[in-house]
Parts: sequence; C-alpha cells; structure tokens
Amino acid sequence: MKNITETEYRRLEIQGKCDDAKTPIERNKLGQFATPTNLANDILAYAQTLLLKETRVRFLDPAIGTGSFYSALLSSFPAKDVAYAKGYEIDPHYATPAKEIWKNHPLQIEVADFTRSAVPREGFNLIICNPPYVRHHHLFQEDKKRLKSSVNESLSLSVSGLSGLYCYFLLLAHQWLAEDGVSGWLIPSEFMDVNYGTAIKKYLLTEVELLHIHRFDPKEPQFGDAIVSSAVVWFRKRKTLSNQHVKFTFGGTLLNPKLSSFIDKETLRVEKKWSRFPQGTIRVQAVSPKLGDFFTIKRGVATGNNKFFIRTREQIQEMELPFEMFRSILPPPRQLPSDEVGADSNGFPKLDKQLFLLNCSFPELHIKQRYPKLWEYLQTGQERVAKGYLCSSRSPWYGQENRSPALYVCTYMGRGTAENKRPFRFILNWSNAIAANTYLLIYPKEPLRQILQSDKGLTRRIWSFFNGITADSLISEGRVYGGGLYKMEPKELANVSASEIADLMSRTIKGDRSKIKLPERVLQAQLF
Repeated sequence: MKNITETEYRRLEIQGKCDDAKTPIERNKLGQFATPTNLANDILAYAQTLLLKETRVRFLDPAIGTGSFYSALLSSFPAKDVAYAKGYEIDPHYATPAKEIWKNHPLQIEVADFTRSAVPREGFNLIICNPPYVRHHHLFQEDKKRLKSSVNESLSLSVSGLSGLYCYFLLLAHQWLAEDGVSGWLIPSEFMDVNYGTAIKKYLLTEVELLHIHRFDPKEPQFGDAIVSSAVVWFRKRKTLSNQHVKFTFGGTLLNPKLSSFIDKETLRVEKKWSRFPQGTIRVQAVSPKLGDFFTIKRGVATGNNKFFIRTREQIQEMELPFEMFRSILPPPRQLPSDEVGADSNGFPKLDKQLFLLNCSFPELHIKQRYPKLWEYLQTGQERVAKGYLCSSRSPWYGQENRSPALYVCTYMGRGTAENKRPFRFILNWSNAIAANTYLLIYPKEPLRQILQSDKGLTRRIWSFFNGITADSLISEGRVYGGGLYKMEPKELANVSASEIADLMSRTIKGDRSKIKLPERVLQAQLF
C-alpha cells in the first residue's frame, strides 16, 4: 500500500478488530463497509487536483468510521494546508477507537448522527465521504419521513421512499459545503440507473457544478465485504451554465482510468441511464417497438421466505399438509437444468424435483378448523417468518401475490461467463408453474396473445428471438453490481428493442391484419 504510515497500520488493525466483533448481518444493516487504504488515498490525491491552489482545507467526513479518509488526507496534503478537520460517526463501536487513534491529531470526531446535526455557520471546502450503504428496507418509517422532510426543506427535492441512506447523506451535506467547495462521494453506482436516483441526478444537474463521475469496473470490486458496483461523484458548490460538460470515466483508478469522455449536461438530462457513459452514447429515442409494446412484464412472487413457503411434494405429504393449498412453482435458476420446461399430464413441470408454493389466504381460524396440520405448520413460522419485513406488511402474513403461469420467463439476475457472455436466461415454460422473484414473468399482450393461440409455431419463433437478443442490448437496459452481477427490472426489460416481434407478427397474420388492433408504436414505425 502506498503512502501508508505507522498510524494507518494501527488504524487498519483496529478496524479489522471492530469489524470482526460484529456479524456480517449487523454490518450490512448499518451499511458499515470501510474504505480500503489504497482507494482512500486515490480519492484524496484526486481531491488535491480539484482544490484551488493555496487553499487551506476545511475537511469534513460525515461518516468517518475509524478515519480512512482523514488518514489519506494527511498523506495527500501538507499539515500546514489543513486548517480544520471534523468527522461524524453514529456508532460508538467505531467512534471510540477512532478518537483514540487520532487523539494526537487536530481531528474533531463527533459521536452523533450527521443527518440530525446542526449545520455550522462556516462551511467546509472539502467534504469526502463513503456514506453508510443502508438499503431503504432497513430504515425505520419515522427516519424516512424525517430525512425526506429535511431534504425537501433544504433543497426542495422530493426523494423516493426506495432511496438508501447514502442518498440522504449526500443531499443533506449540501448545506455544509462552502461556496466553491469540493465534494467527493464514494457511493453505489446504481443511482445512475434506478428511479430513486432521480433526486440525486437532479441535484447534480441543477444545484452544483458536476465535475466528474468515475465508475469502477464491476469486475474489480472495491470492497471485499460488499457486493456493490462503486462510483465516485465529484462536484463543486456553484451554479453552472447549461452547456457544461461533465467528465465520465470507467475502470482503473481516478487518475488513470481505462476509458474517459465528456458528456454535456443537456444529454444527461435526457438520458436516464448514466452508466452508459463513457462507453456508450445517448440512446436514440426512436419510435421503434419495445418489448413492453407486446408483453406485460412482472416480477415473480416475493414469498417473504422461500424456505418456509416452498416445499417439495414429498415434504407436503410427510407433514400431511393439504395439497390443494399449494401451487406449482419453478425452482431457482441454478436448479433449472434446461431453458425449456415441459409439462406432465397434470400441467406440472417435467422436473425430477417438483416444488410447490403455499397459496392460502384463508383466515387462521378457518385454517385451524379445516386444516389443523397446516395451522400447526403456520404456528412454527409465527416468530421466525411472520415478523419478517415482507410478511409483517401482509394480511394474512402467509398470503401470497397473485401471479398466473407465464409462457416466457427471464432470470432476474445473473453473471456472464467466458463461454456464455449472456447474463440472463429466457425460459420457455409449457407448465402451469408460476415463478418466484428470481425471475421476470413475460405475458403476451393482445393482439400477440390472440395470434399465439392460432399459431403455435410462433411461440418458438418468439422464444428464439428472446435468445437472440444480444448481451449488450440487455446489459445496456439493466444494471450491474460488484463482481459483474447483472440485474434486470421489468421496466428495463420492457425497454429492449423488439422490432423483430413486429416482423414475426406481420408475417403470421398476413392478410388478416385488419382484424387485429396493433400497438400504436408499431403503427408509427410503419412496420405493418
């Protein structure tokens, strides 16, 4: 490791002990993922290139942990250039040893919640932070309301309830940043693509001068203990002209990226998926048909606890549970041996191991009276399952979403391999099995559904089309996480180009097209 000092060695040792004293689940819920030394050094070295010369640094880290960024600050800036340094850490488990580590340094550490702290009179000209990566479902509703209200009050921005804690940290720090001050945020790159990232992108385009976004290669994770694709966002607190260009880089390091380009702000206002840059260009907003014109796409069933609600036929019989209270469900993608699922005489999947989902919405009293064995089984889940995040929000807690079997099914997550670059699989499902939320369910709309009923051969031709969609086309619409893990949401898959579907329909209906109402976008594209 470069520029490492004796104090940094000691800090790393203490950091390791603090991390080991907590379970991975505890740290995940609190979003506690420390910044590696090399990465912290790179970030502060880059910060030095953005600050005006002869500027004395007033440094703030709103989520300081044990002080990785402060340590890097000392490596990149001469002591005489650091006028003041402060950090906030909500967890005494890390704050107390951090105070001990830096007791001989002019660093003030507040053991407090940054998002509740009063804004100082004098701002900071350098804010660097790796905010806690706490997902929205780990935030209490009262905290969400408070955070949303605080952002709206300070910036007049509406933040989605699906936003992680890191979004609030970045937006609330605006008031702490001095005019012309520089801020660098190490955050998940998913904000560049997801709907809840809209507030951050609006902030970056309207409230500050967005300077640079560096996205690390997902195949080179920056954190050994978190599956996340990371980015560093740099901006200066000043208003800018509309034609400003923003630097986008990818891979490598901040100072030595693999790819680099400049994108103008007007393009960024139009393009919703910023992760296209710097590799790609803005997508042409063409009239050409999309998958969403022909298919309704939904996530599979979110059971709340697959191990509890999904059972094999043998387990159902062994526990004497009523088979009529279960419905067939596909196994997880890794357990599905083929991309075509046949059906037996009962419509169940032709698989060695058939799985069934508990599908009952009767009140517990009714179940107790009519299905005593099922009631006894439900009692075993009262503490462990019923109080879970999803089940606790349902009534009854064991009730499931209503989903119909889908003829076409797509895996929701996946990794491309050297042999097969495609991270997603398209399944042709002839059975009556539904699927869990590890899949996307693809239902043909009218008139395609009507055409499929009269031309069974079209079913396979459309399946061939799905399997012919290039990996790049799918990846460009989806999103990516650390280690090259790709994910696709229903709206993203719906946005994939589907001109060939229109062509297949046209060849199938031939002279009967006047009887079929076609999607408006298809008509506009003059494909019929």
